Amino acid sequence: MKPKVIVYKKVDQQVLDYIQETCDVVYFEGLDSQNYPEFLQELKNAQGILGSGLIVDKTLLDQAPQLKIVCNSSVGYDNLDVSELSNRGIMATNTPEVLNETVADTIMGLMLSTARRMPELDQMVKSGQWTSNIGEKSFGLDVHHKVLGIIGMGGIGSAVSKRARFGFGMNILYHNRSRNEDAEQKYGAAYCSLEDLLKQSDFVCLMTPLTPQTEKMMGEKEFKLMKESAIFINCSRGKTVDEEALIDALKTGEIHAAGLDVFVQEPIQEDNPLLSMKNVVTLPHIGSATYETRLKMAMLAATNLVAGLQGETPPTLIKAGVKVK
Repeated sequence: MKPKVIVYKKVDQQVLDYIQETCDVVYFEGLDSQNYPEFLQELKNAQGILGSGLIVDKTLLDQAPQLKIVCNSSVGYDNLDVSELSNRGIMATNTPEVLNETVADTIMGLMLSTARRMPELDQMVKSGQWTSNIGEKSFGLDVHHKVLGIIGMGGIGSAVSKRARFGFGMNILYHNRSRNEDAEQKYGAAYCSLEDLLKQSDFVCLMTPLTPQTEKMMGEKEFKLMKESAIFINCSRGKTVDEEALIDALKTGEIHAAGLDVFVQEPIQEDNPLLSMKNVVTLPHIGSATYETRLKMAMLAATNLVAGLQGETPPTLIKAGVKVK
């Protein structure tokens, strides 16, 4: 008898076909208030679940007595209570590495569009303001040969460093829980304290996972340390930033601009001041959102799921503790 699994987010048919070769699949293209009761009913006999964003904690796990594996189709896994899963002997997996290059592209895009004010200028052209408003007052900032500070030098940070160093001639500073000698040798990245990084960088890119230690790690103190001409980029998790402190720093001119792919509340509230600021570029958490990369992520999640239910070690099993991306 095939093990029962739940896929609770939309995936490509080839991913479903792969899972269905060995599992009995219950498929939801997404969870909402209408189908969530049905999901909970199916969960009672499920041995595996695959998706992203679902809060998997003690409350949910109490309703899933047969569960053996939880597979996130994402690199982040702050939605999972890893300790609770471990205590119950339930495997947890994520999908690191396969999205590194795509997210790095997004980060570079945020740096360029924020520094050169591309979304703002695009709207000015489209609204017929070319001749009346576009001039020296619309100038942006150079990106090339500036100092890029990366907080969290994991796979994505290394991919950004490669682009920044060899594509734009940037000098790289980084702060991490441990030294990344590979990034130092390949990209000339210099390890430094967080304080020094914030003081010296023209661009500050936050790429840490969300943990109790990193929640609101960028706050009032940190923004005050940054240059007034500096640009802040966040593609990690919204809660790694004290959003009110960021808004104040942008309003008062403590920092020049921000490029954001993540927010404390997602979708972002319509009255959030960040949405009315011309010096802020906002994206809807789409760092890895290309067809090719999302397919790779889903296939890796599916591979983890099948391997775990066949008694094998999943390729990207989450172990105790959290690693910087």
